[in-house]
Amino acid sequence: MHDPMTPEDWAANNILGIYETHLPVRDLDRSLAFYTGQLGLKLAHRLPARNVAFVWAGPKEVGMLGLWGAGSAPLSMTMHFAFRATKSAVLSACEVLPSRGITPLGFGGTPVTEPVVFGWMPAMSIYFKDPDGHSIEMLHMLEDEPDAGFGVRSYSDWLNRA
Repeated sequence: MHDPMTPEDWAANNILGIYETHLPVRDLDRSLAFYTGQLGLKLAHRLPARNVAFVWAGPKEVGMLGLWGAGSAPLSMTMHFAFRATKSAVLSACEVLPSRGITPLGFGGTPVTEPVVFGWMPAMSIYFKDPDGHSIEMLHMLEDEPDAGFGVRSYSDWLNRA
């Protein structure tokens, strides 16, 4: 499917704002105490084995902050942020991005042909790199019930789960 929109038209119609940003932190427990205790943000998810936690910045449809303990950041943590995007933008990204010279990537940084889903949120995402190697994500929150056991897998797996 050829995308007839200019890049400016496509962004204006599909990118809704920044959904998430991530911060490297020296002490994850101290940072969580600050963001949840002092600021009152709600803990979304914590992965002790990876020394990372996520807090909701407003309702889950609006934004999230990732806190990465020393040495735990993904993709060498150049920097990362996620745009809030329409569902159609995330679903069409694997066709639209390559037509603009951009490789769609999955959560692990390898090329993909469809979005991935984070079951614990749940949200569908597609990643890509900017010219400096920063990790950019387009994310759309799904209306389905969260399923933490799903992990991070393809959108088609999400649709076909039992």
